[in-house]
Amino acid sequence: MTAAREETLPAEVADALRTGGLDPAGVRRIVRRALDEDLALGPDVTTLATVPARARASGDVVPRVPGVLAGVPVAAAVFALVGGSDVETVLRAADGAAAEPGRPALTVTGPTRALLTAERTALNLVGRLSGIATLTRAWVDAVAGSGAAIRDTRKTTPGLRVLEKYAVRCGAGVNHRMALGDAALVKDNHVLAAGGITAAVEAVRTTAPHVPLEVECDTLDQVREAVAVGVELVLLDNFSLDDTRAAVELVRGTGVRLEASGGLSLDRAAEVAATGVDYLAVGALTHSAPVLDLGFDLHA
Repeated sequence: MTAAREETLPAEVADALRTGGLDPAGVRRIVRRALDEDLALGPDVTTLATVPARARASGDVVPRVPGVLAGVPVAAAVFALVGGSDVETVLRAADGAAAEPGRPALTVTGPTRALLTAERTALNLVGRLSGIATLTRAWVDAVAGSGAAIRDTRKTTPGLRVLEKYAVRCGAGVNHRMALGDAALVKDNHVLAAGGITAAVEAVRTTAPHVPLEVECDTLDQVREAVAVGVELVLLDNFSLDDTRAAVELVRGTGVRLEASGGLSLDRAAEVAATGVDYLAVGALTHSAPVLDLGFDLHA
């Protein structure tokens, strides 16, 4: 069995991806790479040996534990790319909805060999993305009412950034820059290389005047310099609560937004948010989220 017999996705799947801000062609490429890992050394020999060629079945992707769903149409894309038009997919739950144990999120029907070949790749993706969405929602709930938003970072799995940042949105978080070219983030090494915050900011504005600009600060004096040079956003790196509150006062009335980063944990998210910062940058959303447990239940 080949990785896919046709490249088109079912209309319902493609529409669901677009609704979430995902490009179906881009998702197809990601899924293809994932399938290539499983099929690089040949077809699924276990399935070929145990399942008759003409056998057909239905199966459900089912959450085993509570959480937040993300990647249901991505999982559907896996089954569709393996089985082509012989596989029918039915999305039974929307991304961003609650994952209810025992309640199917996706039903697929088609050749049994195709379903079993696609099973693990589909579960790997939907489990990873749902885990990110679930952890993100926990952070969002922790700061509810504060006015602060939970934001991701570029600490993502290589090759999966688009999907992982999508999962953050499914969990009600917001995205930071997607890549290195859509926004500038002047960090300590850039400051050192340029000879100071002011010099670094001026260099970025000369090179890319229309790109959003953020500056990482380690001290209140650096915050003062960043505000003086007119930056739009300041990242407070490992600031204490007292210094974070002081930074909030420093930027009050200037229009400069603040992002707390470093040393954050879920149990102290509320007190950090209560200082008045605009964002909490949480790398753990994507680099440390546990996979949500979903299974595939086949019905012959």
